[in-house]
Amino acid sequence: MADAAVAVTGMAARTAFGRDEIALLGDAFAGVPAFAPVTRFGTDGRRTTHAATLAGDPVLADELVAVIEEARGGLPSVPLLLAAHADAGNAALAAEVATRTGVSGVARVYTGACVAASSALADAATMIVTGRCDRVLVAAGYLVEPATFAMFDAGRALARDGRVRPFSAGRQGMVLGDGVAAVLLESTSVATGRPLARLAGWARGGDAYHVCKPKPDGTGLARAIGTALSRAGVTAAEVGYVNANGTGTEFNDAAEVAALRLVGLDSVPVSSTKSTHGHALEASGLVEFVVTAHALRSGTLPVNSGYLGADPECALDLVIDQPRFTRPDYALTVNAAFGGANTALLLEAA
Repeated sequence: MADAAVAVTGMAARTAFGRDEIALLGDAFAGVPAFAPVTRFGTDGRRTTHAATLAGDPVLADELVAVIEEARGGLPSVPLLLAAHADAGNAALAAEVATRTGVSGVARVYTGACVAASSALADAATMIVTGRCDRVLVAAGYLVEPATFAMFDAGRALARDGRVRPFSAGRQGMVLGDGVAAVLLESTSVATGRPLARLAGWARGGDAYHVCKPKPDGTGLARAIGTALSRAGVTAAEVGYVNANGTGTEFNDAAEVAALRLVGLDSVPVSSTKSTHGHALEASGLVEFVVTAHALRSGTLPVNSGYLGADPECALDLVIDQPRFTRPDYALTVNAAFGGANTALLLEAA
């Protein structure tokens, strides 16, 4: 274990699979997707009509308050880093969440889409190992709404067949999904009880190649992965699973495979759980962090769902058809966003 490791002592997540993690860890890990026709708003005239959405009429602030209370386990005032996508404005959302939960203020709000939550986790870990805080809560939330749905649909980024098929031949794009999650990080010196996992390494890397497209050679993401491994004092050979960004889009998947090859992780078991719970934008990194931590705890690697066949540009050891049972010491979860922003988080089994 790296000296700078940070304990993960509380976590909670809500997705289209429900407001607890039972179905998420069952159906999602088995590769059963949560995508269905959108009923929350009209989709007439759209190329795509599917998303992965929570039942009922969820309110983002309510869902965030619930996961924060669950993750912090009764601890009193804790600083909060929030990643969110709110129609009414993130400042108003942060103020409401802070008031209702009694946290010691929202230290920062992150809006960098696909890397927002993973950036918040990296900053939280840095705050802890540098002695600024003993513990930090990270929360994130996105609920599928019409404006962003229309934007991605107009940009032809959404899969017309309503399925995310990461790294597969015939993949058509991403599908949006609800995601709300919270994680409590603590210094190992103050954490009580056995941690759920440890955050051993974290890093960011940019390539600034294009406003939307990733750099095809994967160097930005590879730099983030390499730095995260180096911070933890871990080699690529010690990593037993990668929860990939895997959006199911043509260019993103190929660039991610290039990055994994550069750092020697292309023969490690890989899956993208966006293939079942969808792309939760600002919340993606946190939902996937929770899933990856559960994969380490359970010894179950989730299925890369929607796979139709091999793509020569995406040759990986994909977990397909059924979960793979193993107990790796380390697992990596990575994210990439518009503008060439990339993050890597290395988890260690507790």
